[in-house]
Amino acid sequence: MKQLITAASAVTLLILAGFIGSANAAAIDVKLTDYLAYIDVDHNGDQVRIQRIQDVDHKLDDGFAKTSRKCPPFCVQPMKVAPGVITVGEAEIFRFMDRELVSGNGLIVDARTPSWYKKGTIPGSINIPFTEFVAGEEAPETIKALETLGAVRRGEVGWFTRSFEKLMAKLGLFGADQKTDTWDFSDAKQVVFWCNGPWCGQSPRAIKGLLEQGFPAEKIAYYRGGMQMWKILGLTVVVPDSPESVAMK
Repeated sequence: MKQLITAASAVTLLILAGFIGSANAAAIDVKLTDYLAYIDVDHNGDQVRIQRIQDVDHKLDDGFAKTSRKCPPFCVQPMKVAPGVITVGEAEIFRFMDRELVSGNGLIVDARTPSWYKKGTIPGSINIPFTEFVAGEEAPETIKALETLGAVRRGEVGWFTRSFEKLMAKLGLFGADQKTDTWDFSDAKQVVFWCNGPWCGQSPRAIKGLLEQGFPAEKIAYYRGGMQMWKILGLTVVVPDSPESVAMK
């Protein structure tokens, strides 16, 4: 009898926990999507909850509230940054965080320079400034950046081997199209690049630099909205080296 009571109590607790969880979710009036109230991501070893500011009267009062900037250099970027590279929005970012980021198969790259990054970044992102992708094929920072994305630098490749790979690449066999004379991108991660917004050219430059190194376009996504749209939607921003994550104004 005691065991039955204990089991019944456990079931009751589970039901109550589910009820409380549902009540808390229902208390969030401003959700990410119609089916998703928030999402938790790992950011430098800390769990950060991404959700929207709940104050429906909230307005931006920082630099991202501006409508206009001098062009050049702050010119409107095209929706399609390069052939084969997909452009994504916030809902796709949430899905990427929940799948590729969690599984370790993907990375979100803040391609802005450190001065921008230090003001706040999207949770789950790593900062690799666009300058590191355009420094040159043999530049140490470019090599390090590519290796961070999962690319493997190849040793000396014989003429016959490389000729065979090029033939197989044309035929779409053996993943040969994932290799260049210098790099093997077979195990490279799926990567989302972003910067300040539709008026910012930092992530497009990073993507183009990456493509010049032979990185497969199908493994790259471009979040064109960037920090501008992220903040307009009241989404959580983390400040590097800050003890707390904040939904910045």
